[in-house]
Amino acid sequence: MTQVPQTGLLLQQAIKALQQGQPQQALQLFESVTIQAPELGQAWLGLAFARANLQQDAQALEAIERCLALEPRNLRALLFKADHLSRLGQPRRSLPFYEAALKLAVNLNSEIPGDIRQGLERAQSMAERFNLEYADFLLGKLKEKGYQPSQSSTRFNHSLDISMGRKQIYHQQPNRYYFPGLPQRQFYEREEFFWIEELEAATETIRSELEALLKADKAFAPYLSSDQDIPEINQAGSKIVNNTDWGACYLWEYGKLHEENARRCPGTVAALEKVPMAHIPGQMPIALFSRLAAHTHIPPHHGMLNTRLICHLPIIVPNNCGALRCGSEERPWQEGKTLIFDDSIEHEAWNRSDQERVVLLFDIWRPELTEEERQLVSALLQVTKEYEEGD
Repeated sequence: MTQVPQTGLLLQQAIKALQQGQPQQALQLFESVTIQAPELGQAWLGLAFARANLQQDAQALEAIERCLALEPRNLRALLFKADHLSRLGQPRRSLPFYEAALKLAVNLNSEIPGDIRQGLERAQSMAERFNLEYADFLLGKLKEKGYQPSQSSTRFNHSLDISMGRKQIYHQQPNRYYFPGLPQRQFYEREEFFWIEELEAATETIRSELEALLKADKAFAPYLSSDQDIPEINQAGSKIVNNTDWGACYLWEYGKLHEENARRCPGTVAALEKVPMAHIPGQMPIALFSRLAAHTHIPPHHGMLNTRLICHLPIIVPNNCGALRCGSEERPWQEGKTLIFDDSIEHEAWNRSDQERVVLLFDIWRPELTEEERQLVSALLQVTKEYEEGD
C-alpha cells in the first residue's frame, strides 16, 4: 500500500538532486525507482541523464533505450538519445532520432517547454547539417562514377532530390474518379505526342485571335465560381473565387462547343480539332483560354480525374512570370511550348509579373489507357453524372 507513494517520493527526490547538480545522489535514487517501478519511463529517462553527467556513456545509452521501449513518443528521450549519440561521435546514428523528434513535434498543439523547444531547434540544425553532408558525399561519389546532373536522366535526378530530402513524394489524388495502375508522372514531355508540333505551329494564329478576344467586353468570366465544388480552393478563402483574375474564355465547355467564341477563333478551333482530346458527352473535352492576372496565385489543389492530362499551350507569357508546380517539380511557361501534366497530382500556379499571362488550356486522354478502357471510363462517368442529376 505504501509502495506507490514511496516511489513517487523517491522520483521527486531524484529529479531534485539532478536539478541541483548532484548526479551521484540522483543516480542512486533513480536506480531505486527503476527497481521498484521498472515500467516507469520517466525514471529511466532521469537515470540516463544522471549517468551521462557522470560520463557513464554506455550505461546512459542503455537507460534511454529502456525509456524509449516504454515510451517511444517521448520527445525528451528522443532528443537525449540523439544528442548522446552525437556527443559519442556517431552522427549518422543520431539523425533518425533527431528526425523522429521533429516529426513528432509537428503534431503537438500544446505549448512546448523551453528545454524541448531548444532541443528541437538543435535537432533542426543538426538534421540540416547532416543532410547537406550526405548530399555532398552522395553527389561526390556518384560523379566519380560518371554521373553528370545536367546530362543524366531527369527521372534519376528527381529520385536523387527525393533521397536527399530536397523534394517530397506526391501521388495522384483525384477528387472524383481514380483509375488504378497508371504511372505516377507529374509532367509529360512534348516529344512524346505526335500532334504537338502541328499545334504549336499555330501559336501565332492563336495569339492574334486571343488578342481580339482580350479587347472584347466580358469575353472572360471567372474560372472558378463559389458554386463549383473545389473545396481545396473554396475552403482556403481564396481571392480568385468569383474573380476574373483567374479568368476563362471557353471554346469547349463540358464537351460542348461554345459557338460564339468558336466563331471568333476559327484558327484555334481548327488547331484543337487535330488534337486527340477526350470526348465524353456533357463532360469533356474542355478547351479554353486561361488568363492569370498580374501578381495572382492559384492555390494548391487536385483535379477531378487521373484518366486525363491537362495541356497548357502558352500564348502570352510576360518576363519573370512565374511557374506551374505539379507535385515536386516547377516548370515555367514558354510561349509556343506546351506543358503537359497530371492535374490529379497537387498543383498550383503563380504569375509574379506585372502583366497578365494567358495559356490555351485543354485536356487529353492519358496515353496509357487502351481504347476499351477509354470507352468504359466514358460510360462510367456518363452514368455517374446521370445519377447525380437524377434529383
